[in-house]
Amino acid sequence: MNLPANLKEKIYQIKQDPQNNFKLVSYFPLSDQEKQIIAKDYGVVKFHSIFSDQVTESEWNKSKAQIIKRFQDELFHMD
Repeated sequence: MNLPANLKEKIYQIKQDPQNNFKLVSYFPLSDQEKQIIAKDYGVVKFHSIFSDQVTESEWNKSKAQIIKRFQDELFHMD
């Protein structure tokens, strides 16, 4: 994946189907600019997000570690 590090950390998962289309799941909805960066390298991409709230870059940077940990803890039922 040839994406900038700040964009990679926003992505939870990328899957490819047999038709070479991609499904990308991010923690929060990506901006149009971020989607364009990804689509440039991957072509057809279906974008999904775990949470529906829009967050600013500043909000993301302040809380990303906590958000990722909380989601992973809930996903794996760990405290």
